[in-house]
Amino acid sequence: MSIPLFSVEDVTFSYRAVVALNGLSLEVRQGRRIAILGANGSGKSTLLRLLDGLCFPERGSVRWQGEQITEERLSDESFNQRFRRQVSLVFQNPDIQLFCPTVFDELAFGPLQLRWPRQRIREQVERMLEKMELTDLKDRAPYRLSGGEKKRVALASVLILEPEVLLLDEPTASLDPRSQSQLIDFLVDWGGGAKTVITATHDLDIVEDIADHCFIFQAGQLAAEGDPKQVLHDIDLLRRTQLVHAHRHKHQSGVVHSHPHLHHEHEH
Repeated sequence: MSIPLFSVEDVTFSYRAVVALNGLSLEVRQGRRIAILGANGSGKSTLLRLLDGLCFPERGSVRWQGEQITEERLSDESFNQRFRRQVSLVFQNPDIQLFCPTVFDELAFGPLQLRWPRQRIREQVERMLEKMELTDLKDRAPYRLSGGEKKRVALASVLILEPEVLLLDEPTASLDPRSQSQLIDFLVDWGGGAKTVITATHDLDIVEDIADHCFIFQAGQLAAEGDPKQVLHDIDLLRRTQLVHAHRHKHQSGVVHSHPHLHHEHEH
């Protein structure tokens, strides 16, 4: 069998005294569409940061294409360039990611760092602006955009590099229904289904559209995994991992009924 794209082995990570991941192990194969589900504080965002090489385990290892992701390995320019070209993260809060004076400059920043030819940069930026419906905003300052517009700019600034792996942290949070629908359609079509997309989300409504496999996190550990349809119909599992809660109501007859409701969480 081929080497997994990502291999996470017995990983523990803490923020000061707070444990975010506790002995986590999982594998991601090339070309999979993965949804990482879990309540607030379950470790979803932390895993994405580890996969992107923004932080490193206290114990255990994270491997990409069989090579361990460490500070020392990423200090090697050849490995760093190869890794950064292929793996990209879009943060939950786009303000973390946007810092250039204009939208055009945001999209051009990554290609400039990778030393693309100027003409290629201009052509690719214009193409991505049109694809993401941002052309009219190209001269605007990112801080003056709406939340949905900022999200599209942050995503476009990553997609222009044509990464093989896209890591998304709560991509639909704070989006209006139209923007959310556009984003889901784009993700479904992106890369012709051949690229790897790993999405951390609390939004159970989008999971079947964006994923072919789910990991369920609970308290920094892997509680379950499986096909999205199978996972989403396991109400006991969803309740146990605090992805839904039971809402009780009493009828005039005195009979009390209980049924599941989505329990929306945001992870920071």
